[in-house]
Amino acid sequence: MKQFRVENLKSIYGEKVLFNDISFLITAGDRIGLIGVNGSGKTSLLNAIAGVNPADSGQIITQNDYTIGYLTQSPALDDNARVMDAILSGDQPIFRTIRQYEHALQIFGENPTDQKAAQQFEAAQNAMDRDDAWTTEAHIKAILTQLHMPELHRQISELSGGQRKRVGLAQVLIEAPDLLILDEPTNHLDFDSIAWLEKFLANYKGAVLVVTHDRYFLDAVTTRIFELSFGELYEYKGNYQDYMAGKAERIAQSKVAEHKQQQLYKQELAWMRKSARARTTKQTARENAFAELESQMGTLKLDEDVAVTLGQQRLGKKVIVIDHATIQFADQKILDDFSLRIAAGDRIGITGENGAGKSTFLNAIAGQLPLTSGAIELGETVKMAYYTQVTEPIPEDKRVIAYLSDVASSVTDKDGNQVSVSELLEQFLFPPFMHGTLIRKLSGGEKRRLYLLKLLLEQPNVLLLDEPTNDLDISTLTVLEDFLSGFAGTVITVSHDRYFLDKVANQLYMFQGSGVVERYDGLFSEYLAQHADEKATATPKITLDKPKPVAPVKKKLTYHEKKEWETIEDEITVLETRLQAIPDEMAQFGTDYIKLGELQKEQDQLEATLEEKMLRWEYLSDIVAG
Repeated sequence: MKQFRVENLKSIYGEKVLFNDISFLITAGDRIGLIGVNGSGKTSLLNAIAGVNPADSGQIITQNDYTIGYLTQSPALDDNARVMDAILSGDQPIFRTIRQYEHALQIFGENPTDQKAAQQFEAAQNAMDRDDAWTTEAHIKAILTQLHMPELHRQISELSGGQRKRVGLAQVLIEAPDLLILDEPTNHLDFDSIAWLEKFLANYKGAVLVVTHDRYFLDAVTTRIFELSFGELYEYKGNYQDYMAGKAERIAQSKVAEHKQQQLYKQELAWMRKSARARTTKQTARENAFAELESQMGTLKLDEDVAVTLGQQRLGKKVIVIDHATIQFADQKILDDFSLRIAAGDRIGITGENGAGKSTFLNAIAGQLPLTSGAIELGETVKMAYYTQVTEPIPEDKRVIAYLSDVASSVTDKDGNQVSVSELLEQFLFPPFMHGTLIRKLSGGEKRRLYLLKLLLEQPNVLLLDEPTNDLDISTLTVLEDFLSGFAGTVITVSHDRYFLDKVANQLYMFQGSGVVERYDGLFSEYLAQHADEKATATPKITLDKPKPVAPVKKKLTYHEKKEWETIEDEITVLETRLQAIPDEMAQFGTDYIKLGELQKEQDQLEATLEEKMLRWEYLSDIVAG
């Protein structure tokens, strides 16, 4: 079994120790979620593991043939390459065979009467037969279909950021490395693609290390959690729920230790305050011990969640009234005669397809975009804050506390108490030693957290949040969710995060595109469950490839393909029979969760095998039919 061992790894960024003397072991089959607040060093650790940017000290030990696939948040792709070439850019011989076939297929499809193109296409087909690459290609195209990939012959330069991310994801999944490192893989994926990816990773033969803010995804996929906190790495067995229970226990134990330390400190302080003449020179060792103890006081660091409760101006009866609103850009309709009355205390979630106009809708509410027709009216008592996807310009040479103090030196919480900026910073996971830090030294995620805190410091009573989960870590999202639960105002949030929407929204508006908006009252996970069957039978709105042209010479089955054709239908029947029997076995085992888990894993593996067999059967039957 292949292993990946990390020993005594240390990395420093400026004056900050990101991780210090950490060690761990990754083996095949591990599903590890990496968690930590923004700026804790998650990306630096991933880069060190992947060899992109080595750590300052420590070592990584593994076999010479150990392979790593790394999906970064912004994959580096060749703008001049076609999508298929980028996906199959690996050095594996079978990838070269498929690339040559796909290229020959495109040329022949564009020039079917060209004799040279026909000969090259036939040669490429023969190479596919020789290398038995058809099964691999079928597997690849099954992955591409599930990820809703763009047309395979488009250039990378023509793709959006979300499409490029999906190309990068397909690339690392298809390469099937020993260690698969995924940084925010669910960003820009549709919900059915996320569900498919969860199953794919559950059956992956190698190891997986993933950073994500999607807590449902972590719960479904992971078997171990690594938490990076103040330079230390803590490991928890199990999924996200197990991690939360384990972290709560760790914090409780740390607080007990801190309490004992404080009691000892008080005793030693009382002794030190006695008259110096009451102590002899023999007490020097005790004085030194006290000095060491004193230096440790207050250094216990816990990135635990802390409640943030700010007051806000009370809203009147009229908050936001949207009256027959229409928004249209050229041929694209965002809203079509849409009306909605938003009241105080409403929790509205906006989700739906990419490009359907969700952010445009928020821009219109915020008064940053005019309607094509209709009206949006705000109540007189509305004080709005808008958390956009792009952070406003922040003075890089200003210190963190000064940036917030420009807004207010303190605020009033919901109980009427004054809360200082320093206290707010701590509540939003900026420990005291960071308050005087220059903003330019913060990570991108830390700047986003600071920007959000500045908006909340203005004490709005209407919050517009545009994709807050894209840049905020899980700990910050938990703080924000707790804040919103006690927020007396109105919240309208655009998000694709299932967990976040479940916690903060009870009215959902699904933007379907072309001005179609569907309302749902309830949890987003319930909505997805109700529409799962519909999604499963829907035809993907993509074109995977041009129709395969007829080869100049009639294609015949090879010897191995003939043998395969003789048995493939029986193999499919066996798979289908076993799949039909599994639900009955599950019913027999009731609450035996270990056995149920084994049956579920077998079912997923059988479904994946059956899908490949069906694709292979279609290919062979086309040749037999002539």
